[in-house]
Amino acid sequence: MTNNTVSTTARVLGAGLRALLVLTLVCGVIYPLAVTGVAQALFNDRANGSEIKDTKGRVVGSSLIGQRYDLPLKKGEETPAPDLKWFQPRPSNGLGTNSVNTRYSLILSGATNRSGDNAELIRWVKDAKAAVVKDNSTPTYRVKPRDVPADAVTSSGSGLDPDISPAYAKLQVHRVAEKNGLDVKQVEGLVRNHTTDRLLGFMGEPRVNVLELNTALRELTQH
Repeated sequence: MTNNTVSTTARVLGAGLRALLVLTLVCGVIYPLAVTGVAQALFNDRANGSEIKDTKGRVVGSSLIGQRYDLPLKKGEETPAPDLKWFQPRPSNGLGTNSVNTRYSLILSGATNRSGDNAELIRWVKDAKAAVVKDNSTPTYRVKPRDVPADAVTSSGSGLDPDISPAYAKLQVHRVAEKNGLDVKQVEGLVRNHTTDRLLGFMGEPRVNVLELNTALRELTQH
């Protein structure tokens, strides 16, 4: 009886061990390698994080996550001022600060969850609109409050939106051209070349990826 019990226990343990090894091999090695191989073969860019690289092959970020372009924080400031040489993204406290496109750190994400009639939100929007008008007006180009699009003064639901509307990009053209010593037509061409139309012509809205646009701007100013 004892020998039978020991033999049965040994068989059960052996079967369990073999099952563990097989499942580990299938689920922990073969399946991940197969999925990774398919992803790399069919969706290489997305599988690698939708990386954006400069002309030197350096990764400067992901096309799926926005970045901020701010000046270094000065003593006494709670929030850094925007670096007006660059196209600016949507307002957000969630974007990592990256004024030179070589460092990136994600801080947080999420929406404010405030209603449209919230007094604090209304004040934020009014202050943001005034700042957009002031920052983007130049001696030869005056921004009117009515020209400021909604995405220039409101954050996205995630706070990580990498895109802005073509209208907001065009509103920034004169300021970017002046700050970088470029012709307005050159900068307008950059915006056109980095504007993505609606998917299949009817899904979504036209958009401009800010990181892609600023990466192209950097290359233009370095030539």
